Amino acid sequence: MNRTITNDIDVAYATYGTGEPAVFIHGLAEDHRSWSVQQQALSRFHSFAYDLRGHGRTTLGQGDGTLAQLGTDLLAFMEKVTGPAVVVGFSLGGAIALWAAAERPDLVKKAVVLGTSSVVGRSALQFYDNRIGQAADTGSAVFRDALRADTAAGLFRAHELLDEVVAARLDAVGDGRGYINAARAMRGLNADPLTPRLSSIKTPVVVIGAEHDQFCPQKAASILLEAMPGAEFLNVPEAGHLMGVDNPGAVTAALRKAMDK
Repeated sequence: MNRTITNDIDVAYATYGTGEPAVFIHGLAEDHRSWSVQQQALSRFHSFAYDLRGHGRTTLGQGDGTLAQLGTDLLAFMEKVTGPAVVVGFSLGGAIALWAAAERPDLVKKAVVLGTSSVVGRSALQFYDNRIGQAADTGSAVFRDALRADTAAGLFRAHELLDEVVAARLDAVGDGRGYINAARAMRGLNADPLTPRLSSIKTPVVVIGAEHDQFCPQKAASILLEAMPGAEFLNVPEAGHLMGVDNPGAVTAALRKAMDK
């Protein structure tokens, strides 16, 4: 693992390959390890997968529970470590990538977002409220069972890797403070959606959706595409929200197509 200090946090990140820089941003309850397959497969890029504030091996600092802070963390990381780069984000990471693309087109050369929403509805709002309360004790059976259920729901079918994925996600969550901080940031997209800012994005955007995603269904992708008429859409078949687990080969193929253009 590599480390760097940006803003008020000590950021852990994994790097792989050579060539054009690309930054990979994981989703809620994940860390840099969720991108390991894609980093190795896309080695013609010099890729950087970092742990978000309070996730994995990155410190929490003074988290304020906003997407703007997480986006500012990304921009600070790029300014110090990568310079202008392609930015790839999954779910929460995709929202961060779009925020940064609107803010700094000089740094975000292209945004590729997977399983991403720009607005949170009432049912998702309740979901985040529930998880924020439960994550106060990540060692409890209540939180562990909830995260396991969320992970299973994020998969298209029963998966032999379920236990392994849940264990990795629990490790990434740690004491839960970073999870709570990030969940609050996503919750904030109910009262303050990212959608109105999307039309200001000048950098190319590719939206990748999964065929059977229950958390970010086609409606979420349609909102993004309507706000960004120039964006391209790619579909990952035979996959739920956790498309990198369900169909990693198709995710890699979609990323290769999106990033090579």
